[in-house]
Amino acid sequence: MTIRARGRSFLALILSPEPPLKDWLAKLDEHIKHAIDFFHQQPIILDLSLLNETTEGLASFQEELRQRHIHLIGIEGGNKHWEALEKWEWPLELRGGRPQGPMKIPEHNGQIPPLPTTSPLTESLVIDRVVRSGQSIQHSTGDVIVLGAVSSGAEVIAGGSIHVYGPLRGRAIAGINGHPHARIYTTRMEAELLAIDGFYMVPEEMPNGPIGQAAQIFLDKNHVKIVPIKI
Repeated sequence: MTIRARGRSFLALILSPEPPLKDWLAKLDEHIKHAIDFFHQQPIILDLSLLNETTEGLASFQEELRQRHIHLIGIEGGNKHWEALEKWEWPLELRGGRPQGPMKIPEHNGQIPPLPTTSPLTESLVIDRVVRSGQSIQHSTGDVIVLGAVSSGAEVIAGGSIHVYGPLRGRAIAGINGHPHARIYTTRMEAELLAIDGFYMVPEEMPNGPIGQAAQIFLDKNHVKIVPIKI
């Protein structure tokens, strides 16, 4: 009998809360308010490395996330033996994800090499149509080029940069696998949410100048910055 296994990759978001948790949750609520479906059915990894066992509100923090419909597929950076975490439920398995083809199970007791922290980028994905409301384009290993508009309620997620040759009215999330130099380009900036390498900006935080114009978006000292492009 042959045992077969298939690889499966997951596009997960990492949340890294920092104290005070009450203020962090209030900021999270603001993001959810302006991008209500952003976390819906998104796999989330919770990184506790900025917290410790005495962080106020840690014991009830998992329940706070559940109330916001945030689904955790993993927890890292913390110690499950902390007293504040004794009633937490720790994820045991992953579900869903994107198939990646066959994976051979080692026949000997060798170790599988660890994956690199930053995934290499490969070919670009070209979308030659409008990305309509409710659609999600995900390409974690390279740039995404959209030859049309990204409608309100749609999202484009890329491991590299995002190029939108039309109005960007939905969500654009670039550099998801540790690529802070990724950028977002559009011929008309009207986005609902912008993100690069985990740093986000919602409409209320966007400067008025580039709105409605061609623009590029990039990270500047861990802050999302929007600059008009003169065409």
